[in-house]
Amino acid sequence: MPSNQQVLINSLPSGKLQASDYRLADAPMPVPGDDEVLIETSAFAITAGTRAGLQGSASYAGAPKAGIVMNATGVGRILESNAAGFNPGDTVQAPTGWQTHCTAKAAAVSKIPPQDDPIAWLGPLGINGLTAYFGLLDIGRPVSGDTVMVSAAAGSVGHMVGQIATLKGARTVGIASSNTKLHTLTAQLGFAAGVNYREDDYREALKAATPKGVDVYFDNTGGPILGSALFRMNVGGRIACCGVVSQYDTDRPEPGPKGVPGLLVNKRIRMQGFLVFDFAKRYEEARADIRKWLNSGEMIMLTDTILGLEAAPDAFVDLLAGGNVGTRVVQIKPHPAGVV
Repeated sequence: MPSNQQVLINSLPSGKLQASDYRLADAPMPVPGDDEVLIETSAFAITAGTRAGLQGSASYAGAPKAGIVMNATGVGRILESNAAGFNPGDTVQAPTGWQTHCTAKAAAVSKIPPQDDPIAWLGPLGINGLTAYFGLLDIGRPVSGDTVMVSAAAGSVGHMVGQIATLKGARTVGIASSNTKLHTLTAQLGFAAGVNYREDDYREALKAATPKGVDVYFDNTGGPILGSALFRMNVGGRIACCGVVSQYDTDRPEPGPKGVPGLLVNKRIRMQGFLVFDFAKRYEEARADIRKWLNSGEMIMLTDTILGLEAAPDAFVDLLAGGNVGTRVVQIKPHPAGVV
């Protein structure tokens, strides 16, 4: 009888995540219940935010515990269906986790239109792209001529934030961890400038890259980069707090940045956190815009593909160290690509 290969959380990490915090396992093939489908996973996304779930600092992720399948959003093909509106052979997005097969309630499953590349539903048309869209446009609210600063700008969310900001007429400055990433931002993705935060002259370079200050800051990192952004913000600036990747992979998070609340008060800065789930009723609105940008070539989908379920733990550790460019996707088996 076919089995379901899984990657389980072997132990909750103490300090930095290690590949040994996971283990491979075989489980019986799951059986769909009422209003459920059985999905064969073709690929899933690895995102930094799931590290926060292992800390217990992401309330939406539930209490962290060992012995369960690592969570992830994936895409795949329905093998069996007990749910109205879904049929065997349908290509779908679902909370697959790190495993070759899963069952899911119909309410948690989205059918992928045949014209879309399924992998795009892990990037620009999925949670990462929706996060970039709503975080920038609803929280950051850039207008033409604004300077938009983006941290982790070559990451799964940041590289799309910068492109959307440019589409809206902003001047976009990306912060990243290597000069190679900065070249990708400026040469491929339309960023006006980029700054390597690991260089000794980072703060001076940031000043040079933002001569008119910063109107919108999209924060994916927290920590010292947030602190440097605060001191570059213009009066009436907006900060969209998306994530704090600099604080996820540690058991000793840094204290908050200097200047809070003083700088917020003096410069009348609005600093707001958000979750993409807040905008669930508007997902299709965002996808319509993003699909149009992809079709026109105004937005580029960057995918960092890792092959094989067994490679997922090392791929996650590497992502937390800044090893990815674009959306990191673990591909379990080939999928039929559609047309984006």
